[in-house]
Amino acid sequence: MIAQSLLSIMLAAILLYAWTEYPRSPVIALSAVLAACGGLYFVWLPAHATILAEAVGVGRGVDLIIYIWVVISLLVVFNLHLKLRSQMELITGLAREIAILKLALSDRGPSAG
Repeated sequence: MIAQSLLSIMLAAILLYAWTEYPRSPVIALSAVLAACGGLYFVWLPAHATILAEAVGVGRGVDLIIYIWVVISLLVVFNLHLKLRSQMELITGLAREIAILKLALSDRGPSAG
């Protein structure tokens, strides 16, 4: 009962976070709501996770939930990698522009001003 209560509180916090994030990122917020609701469902009805796991060919409900968590985590890491790569390309482009502008300004020399 203690574990169910603690997990419920954590999942409720995720629901609250998703609600506040909805205006900025609706897709992420809705994904978080779905994951948190699914989590709450399986926290309070763990036997249903086992039934679902057996239906898809996995031995135990806990195993199925861990497999799903691994897939979701890999998708999140991949998405973060793509965003980081995009940011690094943007920073590289900005640094090049600044370097070109500095070089152009230094070529003019002090008499140009």
